[in-house]
Amino acid sequence: MITCIETTRFGRIEVDEEAVITFPQGLFGFEERRRFVVLCLDEKSPFRWLQSLEDPSLAFVVIEPRHFMPDYAPTISDADVEALGLEADTPYLTFVIVTIPPGKPEEMTANLMGPIIINAATRIAHQVIVEDEDYTTKHSILEEMKKTQSKVRKGADAGTHAQGEPKHCDRR
Repeated sequence: MITCIETTRFGRIEVDEEAVITFPQGLFGFEERRRFVVLCLDEKSPFRWLQSLEDPSLAFVVIEPRHFMPDYAPTISDADVEALGLEADTPYLTFVIVTIPPGKPEEMTANLMGPIIINAATRIAHQVIVEDEDYTTKHSILEEMKKTQSKVRKGADAGTHAQGEPKHCDRR
């Protein structure tokens, strides 16, 4: 079923109900917003938009961290794994929210401590909190890209790295 919504940023868009992502607890700071869709405005860009279907003015720039940090492998709790219904063979997507300071795109950062994990089979998603010391809420995307390029120049084949699987930790 196709639904049309009017957004403030993109105008009128058509959304296939099968593309809707449900956040049972919402996003941090936006707990009341639970239905979203990932929009791809440019196939050549790694950036996407996470558009709320309940608030036409609410949209976040997101990116799959594999585009700038191929080895990103956040540790997520067993409770989050269970809430998402993830098994060893469950397909999933990982996005992180991007912050771009006005007029300073070179200073864009990604929230690697609060990734969005989407069960690709059920379209259920959670924004989780990871406690890995290597990740921050304001991780420089361009600095990570420079590190990756440096590895490539030194002979490492960064193109063969798959996005790491989230590790599980029991925080009960």
